[in-house]
Amino acid sequence: MYQSMVDAYGRALAWGLAHGGVVMLVLLATVCLNVYLYIVIPKGFFPQQDTGRLIGGIQADQSISFQAMRQKLADFMTIVSGDPAVDNVVGFSGGAQRNSGTMFVALKPIAQRKETVDQVIARLRVKLAKEPGANLFLQPVQDIRIGGRQANAQWQYTLQGDDLTELRAWEPKIRAALSNLPELADVNTDQQDKGLQTSLTIDRDAAMRLGVTPRMIDTTLNDLFGQRQVSTIYAQLNQYHVVMEAAPQFWQSPETLKTVYVSTATGAQVPLSAFATYGPTNTALGVNHQGQFVASTISFNLAPNVSLSQATRAVDDELARIGVPNTVRGSFQGTARVFQASLASQPWLILLALITLYIVLGVLYESYVHPITILSTLPSAGVGALPLALGTGEGAEMRRPLGIAIVGGLLVSQMLTLFTTPLVYLYLDRFRLWATRARAKRERGELAQAGAE
Repeated sequence: MYQSMVDAYGRALAWGLAHGGVVMLVLLATVCLNVYLYIVIPKGFFPQQDTGRLIGGIQADQSISFQAMRQKLADFMTIVSGDPAVDNVVGFSGGAQRNSGTMFVALKPIAQRKETVDQVIARLRVKLAKEPGANLFLQPVQDIRIGGRQANAQWQYTLQGDDLTELRAWEPKIRAALSNLPELADVNTDQQDKGLQTSLTIDRDAAMRLGVTPRMIDTTLNDLFGQRQVSTIYAQLNQYHVVMEAAPQFWQSPETLKTVYVSTATGAQVPLSAFATYGPTNTALGVNHQGQFVASTISFNLAPNVSLSQATRAVDDELARIGVPNTVRGSFQGTARVFQASLASQPWLILLALITLYIVLGVLYESYVHPITILSTLPSAGVGALPLALGTGEGAEMRRPLGIAIVGGLLVSQMLTLFTTPLVYLYLDRFRLWATRARAKRERGELAQAGAE
């Protein structure tokens, strides 16, 4: 079998040597194909992993109450836990803001669910969109995540501005534009400037006539809407703190303020409505910063079969189309930002690697020419590393590309270089001999001319 393989290769190599022009054209086409694929192929930083775990961020209406938010969390957990691919769900509301919540989802093993994590999220996205007044954004948990804010989606784009008013005016326009891009999904923001509050306006003159001071008003409202320890009960074995607060049903509406009385220094009970008015107003639930400037972060996930390079290009093109002013600056953050930086420096790194290899091989072979013979095998290895690979198990997506690049690159490179490397060697060696003879002839001519002089 081995001898048959050697004989077959000998016949094929003889044909290749006889048709050297054709083989060299194949090599040139391979080099051009590498350049073309480098330009057009979709690129990403880390492969999207299926670790069997999801994390979800709940974002509800900014005026929602704690009790209503708790019900929204229960509704979302019911929807998610009802999916056939889900094993169990844990969630909690609150945290950074009252209208937010977090959910952790464990999926069944891949062998049981027969679906990728992206397919599960796509199916749940349709069901979750039917819940009014709140959104749940799911993203797969990744083993490696670089920098960025804690957001409701995997990729982040941060807007910064010198003026808070201008930033708040442009952020909804930019978010709406990005939401229409087919490359993006689950577009959301951390800008929370439409919170609802009840503002109490005190008529200080009327309050003074009634003997009510601002401190008395603060104390009364704190007793009603806050919690205050008013006493301690001492038993034989334990002691118990007595905490005073209003019953929960009185937290639900500002109409409770109509029934509030303030105690004066004389012990008189004065209704709050006698010297104060109240009404709903908007307030920011939080103001985020990036460095020294106010910032709003728009986070998004990728649509199915869309790479990170396609998404970043679509975002840049869309911002240029809608004409965002120079005073509002945008940039990718976290993993997306590192991806852009690595993509910009990648051609220089490749060039530096080639120069380093040439120098090392030149020292090894003591030749300026034949290192090119070895380097001629690289283009075919690059073409061989494009195909996708088969893989199983949670998290295999992170480990798979390296093996594919090595195995695929070696297979394709081996098939092509069996024919291209001998020809490259012969052509370069002929060039070396021709250059040597030309240099010797020139030196003989110079010596003859010097002798004649």
